[in-house]
Amino acid sequence: MEARIENAYGDIEISTKVFADLAGYAATGAYGVVGMANRSKTDGIVRLLKKDAIDKGVKVTVDGGDVVIELHIMVEYGVNIRAISDSIINKVRYFVESSTGFNVRKVTVHVDAIHVD
Repeated sequence: MEARIENAYGDIEISTKVFADLAGYAATGAYGVVGMANRSKTDGIVRLLKKDAIDKGVKVTVDGGDVVIELHIMVEYGVNIRAISDSIINKVRYFVESSTGFNVRKVTVHVDAIHVD
């Protein structure tokens, strides 16, 4: 699926993978986030994704001209999950909107695991 903008010069199409990469990059740069998470469908175990698979913990839906983003993350033990989630939502929304020009209608953060050293 792609997002599309028409202007006087032609059409601009942006793949949902681009949105997922941008959102994953912004989320993993937030304080307290260890990385993107992926829950196994077979055994239910949450795995930390490698840095090169930054888009795998992100689901992007394009609805009309708006983008909806769902993130699955792993956070560091001892951080305030609500504060981190609020920060991630604002950071992802700003980063994606300023990078693409598309409106981000909603960002949902799922904390799938806590990393303990």
